[in-house]
Amino acid sequence: MAADLSGILVAPPTRRDKAAGIYRKLKRWPLVPVFLLSLVVIAGVFAPWLAPHDPEKGELRDRNIPPAWSGGVKATKTVVAQLSINERGTSVTLRDAQAINPDAQIGDEIEISVQPEGSTKFLLGTDQLGRDVLSRVIYGARISLIVSIVTLGVGGSIGVAMGLAAGWYGGFIDEFLMRLVDIKLAIPLILIALVLVITLGQSLWIIVTVLCLFIWPRFARQVRGEVLQLKHMDYVSLAKVSGASTVRILFIHIFPGTINTLIVVATLQVGIVILLESTLSFLGAGVPPPTPAWGSMVSDGRDKLAGGVWWISTFPGLAIMITVVSLNLFGDWLRDTLDPRLRQLE
Repeated sequence: MAADLSGILVAPPTRRDKAAGIYRKLKRWPLVPVFLLSLVVIAGVFAPWLAPHDPEKGELRDRNIPPAWSGGVKATKTVVAQLSINERGTSVTLRDAQAINPDAQIGDEIEISVQPEGSTKFLLGTDQLGRDVLSRVIYGARISLIVSIVTLGVGGSIGVAMGLAAGWYGGFIDEFLMRLVDIKLAIPLILIALVLVITLGQSLWIIVTVLCLFIWPRFARQVRGEVLQLKHMDYVSLAKVSGASTVRILFIHIFPGTINTLIVVATLQVGIVILLESTLSFLGAGVPPPTPAWGSMVSDGRDKLAGGVWWISTFPGLAIMITVVSLNLFGDWLRDTLDPRLRQLE
């Protein structure tokens, strides 16, 4: 005998249940990485309108100003007639003391400003040349975007072409191209960059060339692996039977099947490219000064960290970290979404 369930009432979902449902839907989308990457792209594209100051010019009287929220640092020092090397941290000359207090005498204790207060004029402070750190970080995003786009466009195209040829023809061509990939991966990138900079001079396009040489093998190997699978598919065999040319088969029938993989690889490689460009700029083999680049900004401030001037290196370093982490998270999401073998279904 069937039970009568007509009198059972279903309780409406509570606020907690609704919030849990919204959270489950939102966590499927990489909202935080996309938001952070959007900020970087907007900063790079609209840098001339967003930057409050000229990133390449500054006033020496404004050097080493801390961020706007800093209250400054003061210290009490003894007034002396002449400073010795060992007294620089605890004493101040009579002339400097009288500039603060005209009644100061030798032996007096006087409070002086060791580090100035922050100013709303420079929200993230200034560097050792008085240049606005915020403006330089914003313009540094433009350099990273240019390097990434050109490197992926040129290096990715070379790698895709070689991967298609290696996977389709096989035999000697495959062996030759893959050995080129092995040789390239065995050569240190930093060494090539330093040699080219010493030989040809420091410029943005030399860095782009070096990064293109670095990135194409990764695309070649991924595309080759996809082509080795796709070329045995039935629709490719039908294209051969119908008399389609090799070029048409490669670019009309096989290449579209590799696009999902290429999107994921390109997204992950952007973070590596930005990190490598920053590393080269940090070592002095990157974008020439005074053009603002995140890596060179970190290098400019590393000698000032011991003196308490932490903001010159910290903010561009945070920009590099946030951008690379966001790109990696976005790339992982694309991989799980586009690859049915890795897609996580709930």
